[in-house]
Amino acid sequence: MKILQKGVLERAKRASLVSQEKLQVHDGLTRDRIQLLDLWIRPALSGRGRKVSGTLVAHVNGFQYTVSKSEKVDIMFGNIKHAFFQPAERDMITLLHFHLYNEIMVGKKKTRDVQFYIEVMDAVDSIGLKRRSVWDPDEIEEEQRERARRREINRQFEPFVRRVDSIWTKPRFNQHALQFETPLQKLGFNGVHGRTTCFIAPSPSCLVQLIDAPFLVTSLREVDIVCLERVALGQKSFDMVFVFHDYTRDVVRIEVIPMTDLDKIKDWLNDCSLKYYESKLNLNWRKVLKTMMNDQESETNDRWEFLNPDASDSGSESSETEDDQYEPSDLETGSESNDEGSDDESVVISGDDDGGLDEDDGGESWDEMERKAKDADAEMGSESDSEDERQRRREKAKAKSRHPSGAPQKRQRLN
Repeated sequence: MKILQKGVLERAKRASLVSQEKLQVHDGLTRDRIQLLDLWIRPALSGRGRKVSGTLVAHVNGFQYTVSKSEKVDIMFGNIKHAFFQPAERDMITLLHFHLYNEIMVGKKKTRDVQFYIEVMDAVDSIGLKRRSVWDPDEIEEEQRERARRREINRQFEPFVRRVDSIWTKPRFNQHALQFETPLQKLGFNGVHGRTTCFIAPSPSCLVQLIDAPFLVTSLREVDIVCLERVALGQKSFDMVFVFHDYTRDVVRIEVIPMTDLDKIKDWLNDCSLKYYESKLNLNWRKVLKTMMNDQESETNDRWEFLNPDASDSGSESSETEDDQYEPSDLETGSESNDEGSDDESVVISGDDDGGLDEDDGGESWDEMERKAKDADAEMGSESDSEDERQRRREKAKAKSRHPSGAPQKRQRLN
């Protein structure tokens, strides 16, 4: 029963595959073939108790990997989205990796990433090595053998890569724009993608991790924005999220990146012309993308501005700057001058009609108020006057207040 169920599942997987063109086999001599020997494949072909190496041959319109007459894997040039050649530098394997447009069957597994590789040193040998001393003769000899094997394996791959690149430059394959890319190890960084920490490095058009499964191949031309999360003082690591132009796709998240790599990653993003934002928290990207899909009216350039922590501050600063630099137009200047003129006019009119203090209304005239002010000044005197002088001025002021008209009235009465 289980065997029957497996057969049904395998047929269902194959039925969902996109049909590929037929491989055109190269008819030339064996010595003229573009091929690599003794390669292993990932994902591994099932049904074997141990790994068995095979041969990768470049034919007219695709590759064919052969283990035996019955076990073959065909990869068509037209189905290759990205091709990578990674020599053994940091790691113990040299590999060719193909990221495909459409999935193919490798054994009984359906996959979009196919890799062919050679191990520089067997896992058993690498585990059995014990670092004893830098000056130990056996240790030095083993390191020399390791470096020599790396160079030898890399030299085997390099002619194959060059000859395949020359095929891809032919007019027949120009539309595919294929070329082997090599990840830039100097720009790489450590991060968690999948289950474990791994070394991730950019290539000219992608960000890749090709050593540990699951593999990471992120095409930069499909990325809309990048969000750097958990970027705050006191944090030792941060996360990086890639959001694609197609909002129906899940984001790609790389976690626990050392904070020491932040500036290097920002420089790389700027060099790639990728717009990035910083966030102190992790966002719920499923809800964010759902909101973006529903909000089709917002402009593409401004729809991500809510991720900018300085957006509100910059808005207030710009408003303040506008107020500082505000200059009234001619029309506004004219209206202000008219208003000022009307204010002056109203002052004059109100002084004549309602605002004046006329004697008929029982108020004091301007002359009387001015005289009283002078009398008050005379009464107070200066600070240098003596107390007797001040007293005489007070009495004189009281006498004048009793006879406001003064001495002329007395002379009139005497006459």
